[in-house]
Amino acid sequence: MQFFISKNVFLDGLMKVQGIIEKKHTIPILANVLIESKNNEVIITATDLEVGLKAKYKANVVEEGKITVSAKKMYEIIKELPDKEINFNSKSNFWVEIKCHKSIFNLVGLSPEEFPKFPDILSENNNIDNSNLSEMIEKTLFSVSNDETKFNLTGIYIKSNTIDNINKLVFVSTDGHRLSLIQRTLENKLEDKYSEGFILPKKGIIEIKKLLEVMDKNITMGISDNNFSISNEKTTLIMRMIDGDFPDYKRVIPDKGKNSAVINKDLFLHALKRISVLSSEKSKGVKINLKRDSLILTSSNPDLGDAKEEIDIIYDGDEISIGFNAKYIIEILQVIKTENIIFNLKDNISPGRINPEGDEDHISVIMPMRL
Repeated sequence: MQFFISKNVFLDGLMKVQGIIEKKHTIPILANVLIESKNNEVIITATDLEVGLKAKYKANVVEEGKITVSAKKMYEIIKELPDKEINFNSKSNFWVEIKCHKSIFNLVGLSPEEFPKFPDILSENNNIDNSNLSEMIEKTLFSVSNDETKFNLTGIYIKSNTIDNINKLVFVSTDGHRLSLIQRTLENKLEDKYSEGFILPKKGIIEIKKLLEVMDKNITMGISDNNFSISNEKTTLIMRMIDGDFPDYKRVIPDKGKNSAVINKDLFLHALKRISVLSSEKSKGVKINLKRDSLILTSSNPDLGDAKEEIDIIYDGDEISIGFNAKYIIEILQVIKTENIIFNLKDNISPGRINPEGDEDHISVIMPMRL
C-alpha cells in the first residue's frame, strides 16, 4: 500500500477522528485509525463501537491496500511535519513508513482485519438543512444529563411530527432539573422511523456539531437497525442509539398562564451573572421576585455577603417570589438570540417556563428550588 497526499488534507482527516477514538484503550485496535487507499482516494475510519466516522480524501494512490495505526501518534506526527506532500507506505508486519521532505517516521500498526466493520446505513431521502440542525443541537445539548445512572437522559430525544400537513422535527433534552425543547419545520416528510422517536448519545451529538461546521448546507440522515447516521458525499458519521425510553416531556411543560413577563435578555443575563457571584457555590441559588413591571434578583452567602439588583420589565401578573439555580437560567439565556424573552411563572412553587419572544417552538423549563 502506498499513496501521496497533501499534508493539510491528511491532517484534516486525522483531526476529525480524534474525538471519537477510544481513550481508555480497553481494546487496542480502537485506539487506531483504519487507513485505506483505492481509486485515488484515501478513506479514514475510526470508531469506539458507539460512534464511528468514515471520510474520503483525494490522494495519488500508487498501490491499493489498508492498515491501522495509532490515531493519536499519527496525528501528532503529521501536525508537526513541514507543509509538503506526504509519502505514506505500508511495509511487511504492519509497519508504516511516513516520508515528508527530509523527515522519515516508522510506526508499528495492527492488522486491518481486526478493525470493526463499519455498519451499512440505508439512507432514504431524509435531507435536513445544516443550519436548522446546528441550531437545534445548540439549544438542547447543554441540558443533557451527565449522570450515567440515568442513561435514558444522557442524550437528545429526536422525533418527527406532522400536524396539519406541516412536517416538524423535535429535539428534547433534560437532566431532571431543566428541560429544553425546540421544533423546526421541515420541507420534506421524514421516514416513519422518525415518528417513533429515539435518543442519540451526547458524544455522538457533539461529533455531529463539529462536522456541521465544515459540512455543506444540506446533509442526509439515515437510520438502520439501532444506528443513526448523518452524511454528505465524502463523510459519514454513525452512532448507536441509546436503548431506553425517554420521559413523557409534554407532562413537564407548564401551560402559559397570565403571569408572563417580557424581559430584555441581555439585561437579565448579565444581572444573573453578577448576582450569582455571591450565591452558594454549590446550589448557585438566586431568588426572583416579580411584581408590576419589576424583577428583583437577590442572593446571599454567609461566607461572602449578599447582593440585590432590580430590572425594569413588562409585567402585570401576580406578585411572585421563587428560587432558581442561576447557572441553569444563564445557560438557557445564552442560546437565545432574540432581544426579549417571555418568562412565565404559575406561582411560588411551580416550574418556570422561558421562551424567546415570538418563538413558541423553543421552550425551556426550569425546576424551582428552596432558598
